Parts: sequence; structure tokens; C-alpha cells
Amino acid sequence: MSTPIVAAPDGFALPEEQRRFIKWTIYLGFIVLAFGVLNGLDQALNYAHIDIFRFFPGMRTYYQGLTAHGVFNAIIMTFAFANGFVALLVARGLGTKLNSGILAASFFTILIGTLLTAGAIVSGSASVLYTFYAPLEASWPFYLGLALVVISTWITSLNLFLMLAKFRREHPGERIPLLAYMGVVTYIFWDIASAGIAIEVVAFLLPWSLGLWHGADPMVDRTLFWFTGHPIVYFWLLPVYMSWYGTIPRQVNGALFSDSVVRIVFLLFLIIIPVGFHHQFVDPGVPLGLKFAVAVLTFALFVPSLMTAFSVMYALEIGGRRAGGSGLIGWFFRIPWKDPSVCAQVLAMLAFMLGGITGLMNASYNMNLEIHNTTFVPGHFHLTVGTAVALSIMGIAYWLVPYLEQKELWSAKVALVSSWLYFIGVLIFARGMISGGLAGMPRRTAISLIPYAEPPGWKLAGILVGVGGSMMFAGALLFFVVIGMTVVAGKRTRIADIPYSVTIPKPKSAGWEPKLDRLGYWIAIALVLCVVVYGPFLASQFPLQLNIPGFRAF
Repeated sequence: MSTPIVAAPDGFALPEEQRRFIKWTIYLGFIVLAFGVLNGLDQALNYAHIDIFRFFPGMRTYYQGLTAHGVFNAIIMTFAFANGFVALLVARGLGTKLNSGILAASFFTILIGTLLTAGAIVSGSASVLYTFYAPLEASWPFYLGLALVVISTWITSLNLFLMLAKFRREHPGERIPLLAYMGVVTYIFWDIASAGIAIEVVAFLLPWSLGLWHGADPMVDRTLFWFTGHPIVYFWLLPVYMSWYGTIPRQVNGALFSDSVVRIVFLLFLIIIPVGFHHQFVDPGVPLGLKFAVAVLTFALFVPSLMTAFSVMYALEIGGRRAGGSGLIGWFFRIPWKDPSVCAQVLAMLAFMLGGITGLMNASYNMNLEIHNTTFVPGHFHLTVGTAVALSIMGIAYWLVPYLEQKELWSAKVALVSSWLYFIGVLIFARGMISGGLAGMPRRTAISLIPYAEPPGWKLAGILVGVGGSMMFAGALLFFVVIGMTVVAGKRTRIADIPYSVTIPKPKSAGWEPKLDRLGYWIAIALVLCVVVYGPFLASQFPLQLNIPGFRAF
């Protein structure tokens, strides 16, 4: 017998005020995404030796545009979407209203942070890229803005934790509904993981930009950044996992085969936070033994990814076979491909498999030495965050925006074209990036302006990047057309609920499974592992060497 993954399957409606703040938060992310995508076009064409930087108003350098592309898409958009989407799903899962004041505080905090960060980038005073490595120095509004964006996620966490506490008071002894469980664990994970970047920005970079510190300690700053910098990938991904587990099975008329497997997947991500050192394989200040140990730990992250691949594909297979599919793969072609939300997210899953394989190469110590700081790296992460996350968010929006607006989606056909165009484009784009990286083509480089002859292999790779990136841009543009027209011209309708999934067995209330809900134990394990991996190294860096002066490239 199937069991809903929410506490109130008969229906639950948020107050209009709360729905409005969720909508504004998500729309803020989409607005920022539009500017980030626009700056992505010039990055792709750059590799094809087409220079369009000078045509962008307010953008004066390649690195200014690259900073906007990375910060807008990978930080602000993803955080805004997570704050709104996860809050909505946790509220629906628990059948509990959010705190309106906290919801408003989260929205206005990320709004102010976005304006400060964007203003610094557009003014040209913060061309420090997505990683903002010291001693590259930005103006103080950039750091303050980023701090506020992160704080908005902590405010959202407070809202989720208060709802969970209320649910436990009102339902003593009951299991946490799966939809809410995924969201709460996601934000617990992020609260721990964000400590690195929070300390880096608030304790070091922001005071440094205000003249309170005479210099920076690049080794410590890089380490703190990457404590957060790899887990942030899973903060982008876990809200998407909530959709893959929590709504896609319902959308394809399938079901989840195990409640416990999903909970274990999210707990594994919570525990395996401290893997950021694999981004520092070429840093001379990190001991070789620590690099090797973290490389092994990083490979452990492949386990929850494989569990997800099996669980979600099984849910899709159930739906495909119910629709008449048969044979080994015949069911795959019977899932509702004409549903733009399903189509976009399944295509995102396919791209994610390729992203996972290339991610294993990045995490391999010897291979990393070959491909580090080449275009192989953005080729990899445009398959993960650039497609598994971004294209999934587009697919989610195709049911989420109509639900929030109570309007029908404008032109499902255009939405389908958008998804296929983006998917095919990213395959071409990533092929060019990866082949160029294997030929030594550097990332973060204004290739269109280089004064020297290109080595063999770069030219074709650059053309593929330009063609694929242009297709991705066109697909994203169609997405914004569909969403914009839905908001302003969609037909009024009534959508009573979100498409939540069901599990085939009921969550067990006895045995070992309820221990998965004892979140305090799992938090303690995660914290201990973080201290074991990072504590000795950070302790060895004292006293800090805050004596490297800052510089600005432009």
C-alpha cells in the first residue's frame, strides 16, 4: 500500500502572505539568473574567438563578466531558489504554516545582499570571480552583500526548525514526513557547511576591505572557502533531489520503493561535508597525506549519488510500466515526455550522470594534476550545476510558477523546445570544454584576446563551446519567455496542491529506521568528522600571517 510523503495528504494551503514571499524569493532568483545567463553567452563565445564584451552595458572586462556569471548563477540564484522552494516543500510536508515574519526577513535580507553584491560587480570594484581568492581584493559592499545572502539561508533554517519543533510537539512519536525530512536535513547540512565561507568573509575579507586588517592570509582564506566551496555543490543539488524524490515520481505516476533509502542518502551528504581539500590538490601548504585522505573521503560521495540514480530511475520505471512500457528500456520511452516539467528534469538527470563521471576524474589526485585549472573543470560543472541543477530548476518552475500564480503554463510546446535545446547545447558545450581541457586549454582566460597562436585542439574545442553555449543561451531565453508569459498572460485556474510523491511501503515506526529521525546524533557525527579533517590543519596555521597586501586586477 502506498503512503504519501506528507503529513496532511487531504490538502494544505499556505496563507496568501506566505505564498507571496515565497514567490518573490524565487522570482528574485530567476531575475538574477537572467543576468547571469546573459553574461554566460559572452563566456562561451569567448572560446570561439568572438568578443562581445564591449557590447555589454556596464561590463568593461572579461573578468567582470565572468564574476557576474559565476556569482549570479551559482550563489545568488541557487540560494534564492532554495530559500523559497525548500520552505514551501517543508511546510507542505509538515502541514504547518511558516512564520511570516521570519519569511519576510529572509526575503529582504537576500534582496539587500543581492543589490550590494551586484552593485559592486557592475561598478567594476569586485572583479574577483566566483571564488574571490585573496589577495584579489573587492570593495566592501561585495563581501557584505555575500554575507547577507548567506545569512538569509540561516534565517530560512530557523523557519524550518521552528516548524519541525511544532510538528513534533503536536505529533509525539511520529516519523518526520519524508518531504519535510529532506528539506530540514538539507538546511542542517548547509548551516554546518557555510561556516567556512562565513568565517572567511566576516572575520577576514570584510574587515580587510575596510582597512581593519593590513593584509590577508591566502592559505587560510582558501581553506575556509573550500570548506564551504565543495559542500555548496550539494546545497545546489539537494533541493533538486527533493524534486527528484519528492515530486517527479508523482508526476510520472510512479512511486518511491523505500522511505529509508532516501533518508540515508540525505544523511550521507550531511556526514561527508569535509571534502574541500580535494580542490587544493595543487596547494603547496596542504600536507600530502591529508590530500590523499580527503581524496578517499570524496569518493564516498559517489555512494549517495548511485543510490539516488537507482531510486529515482526505479520510480520512473514504475511510472513507465504503468503507462504500458515493457522490456528492459521500453518503459523509459513511456514516461510523460510531453510534460515539460518531467522532460526537463529527466534530461537533467541524464546530464548529471556525465557530470558525475567527470567529477570522479576531478577528485582523482593524479588526474586532477593533469586537468586542474583547464576548461575540463567548467566542462564538468556545467553538466552538474549548469544542467543537473539549472535545467531541473527550469523543469520545477514549469509546475511551481503555475501553482504560485494559480495560472496555466503558457505554451508547453515552447517549454519542451527550451529543454531539448538547452540539453543538446550543453552536451556540445561540455564536449568542447572537456576536449579543450585535455589539450591544456586554460579556464578563466580571455581566449578571444590572446596574442599567440593556439595549440592544436583548441580551435575545434572553442567552436564547440561557442556553438553549444549559444544553444544553451537560446534554451534559457525560451524558458524566461515561458515563465514571463505565464505570469503576465497565463489563464486563471485553480491548482490546489503540489505534486507530492508516495512510497510503496509505509515508513516503519519500530526497529532501526526511526533512528534516522534522531537528527542530533547525525549532526554530532558530522561535526566530529569536520573537526578531525580540518581541525589539525587550521590549528597549524596559527599565528595567522595577515600580511599579504591586496591587489585589484582591473
